[in-house]
Amino acid sequence: MKPLIHLNHITFSYSGTPVLEDVDLKIHENDFIGVIGPNGGGKTTLLKLILGLIKPDSGKIYFREDLPRHKRPIGYLPQVKHLDRKFPITVLDVVRSGSMMRPFPFQNKNDEKEAAMNLLDEAGISHISTKAIGELSGGQMQRAFLCRALISDPKVLILDEPDTFVDAHFEGELYDRLRILNEKMAIVLVSHDVGTISMYVKTIACVNRTLHYHPSNQITMEDLAVYNCPLQIITHGEIPHTVLKKHHDHE
Repeated sequence: MKPLIHLNHITFSYSGTPVLEDVDLKIHENDFIGVIGPNGGGKTTLLKLILGLIKPDSGKIYFREDLPRHKRPIGYLPQVKHLDRKFPITVLDVVRSGSMMRPFPFQNKNDEKEAAMNLLDEAGISHISTKAIGELSGGQMQRAFLCRALISDPKVLILDEPDTFVDAHFEGELYDRLRILNEKMAIVLVSHDVGTISMYVKTIACVNRTLHYHPSNQITMEDLAVYNCPLQIITHGEIPHTVLKKHHDHE
């Protein structure tokens, strides 16, 4: 079966400085890809390319025929630290704003509101639906914007470091929910918490200017060396842990 999204030999640079070079990645139905890599390695740029926020210098991004061009069913959970907490909008309206990306709009505003409230209820935050986003904790903010991503009924869900600035309880709750959501949608998850995501993702993509796809959630120190990915090695067992080793970035 064709992939939902295919990044075919993508290159991108900012002001002439290469950020991604010859990146090739296929995202299939029910994939759960963990994206790892050092700061400045190009992870967020990769997401922006998939979302259509920027265009590649060369290469092409292909979308499967059932993903409409103007309203592609891709849900996006951005980094909380980049959200404007002073923007005057309630939790409910944040969620409802995501419905603009639905390929098939709600029949009326009441249906839209009901769907938003149902998502907030599932996330355990329906009681704060009238609060301004500036009043929320990090975990509540993540829950609200995850609901916003889901109201578009996406085929692909993209999350950019969702485990940043949240407590351990919410982090575990989030990953448990993602495991369930993965039964009906593909997930692309960027995270620095390699040890945690290795328990949930199916495959790993290491991004450090180039992209190396690893068809497993277990990765060895030798793999990271080959991939030029200066991160912690992932190990598994009753208590998942990591082993530190220094790698060299591109010169």
